Amino acid sequence: MRGFGKGSLPRHGKVVVVTGASGGVGRATAQAFAARGDRVALLARGREGLAAAADDVQRAGGEALVVTVDMADAKAVDDAAQKVVDAYGHIDVWVNNAFAGVFAPFTEITADEFRRVTEVTYLGYVSGTRAALHHMLPRDRGTIVQVGSTLAYRGVPLQSAYCGAKHAIQGFNESLRCELLHTGSGVRTTMVQLPAVNTPQFDWVLSRMPGRARPVAPVFQPEVAARAIVHAASHGRRREYWVGGPTVAALIANAVVPGALDRYLARTGFDAQQDERAEGEYGSGPGNLWAPADGPHGHDFGAHGRFDEESASISPQDWASRNRGRMGAGLLVAGGLGAVVTAGLRRGAGRR
Repeated sequence: MRGFGKGSLPRHGKVVVVTGASGGVGRATAQAFAARGDRVALLARGREGLAAAADDVQRAGGEALVVTVDMADAKAVDDAAQKVVDAYGHIDVWVNNAFAGVFAPFTEITADEFRRVTEVTYLGYVSGTRAALHHMLPRDRGTIVQVGSTLAYRGVPLQSAYCGAKHAIQGFNESLRCELLHTGSGVRTTMVQLPAVNTPQFDWVLSRMPGRARPVAPVFQPEVAARAIVHAASHGRRREYWVGGPTVAALIANAVVPGALDRYLARTGFDAQQDERAEGEYGSGPGNLWAPADGPHGHDFGAHGRFDEESASISPQDWASRNRGRMGAGLLVAGGLGAVVTAGLRRGAGRR
């Protein structure tokens, strides 16, 4: 699916691959790249979401190429990358974003479900990275953006499979980065650690909680994440970006008082990830672990979830991170947040 006439090129003309592009952060990221005039390859399983995402890209001023793929299938990911190269000649940016998850205590997640989350979320990133490198290394240029999370450093209850996968991505990316630096490669890899984001995942994720799944407040709009990802793609020499003050505060607290944070999350983490009690046995929506959520339902979920009213559309910390020349103020803010959270955790640990 193309958004330009024959022989014409977008204004910017970068070739960008976004996995998990049919909804949520991936959907918003594809639109953000399109606004630059980029050619955006949209990779995901859901056909309804992909078709709508392609329309979004074209309306934003980009060019869309739809590729249906399950990121757990390494061969299919290789084939998808080749389709992009066949269409556009090369790949400039590859954004690994696709994921799956289960909201449940570890003992209530089956072995097959845990394996599936790992195959999509962790090994999907590995396969995407391998496919990107296959086409980037011969050109000695390109940037791979790994979309991470606060949970890449700090595990939380009820998301053991997802947290394990994000931790694995963090270690994998650091290892790969060292190897690329060792060889003097012109290919860059960077990681963007996100806060809680208002995406549709909380309505389609497999859940065994009594309440309806929700992000831990404070929540940010997916466009905040998208801006950081696009910036990271253009500044791949930075090893990592932390998006949102809560991300900075949580990671500092985890580095300083991890034990106190364990106890704090044991007390608050269950209630903070669910709201009103769901109808039926579980709080799950259509579920997208084994099949795309829009498949039999024919529904496009879009980029936003149901938390628009409480979600922030800007992040001063993210602005500070993207404007390193003015990082002094950002560091002061981050340090203050870390001090406040650390003090609160210590007080909470003392009350336990």
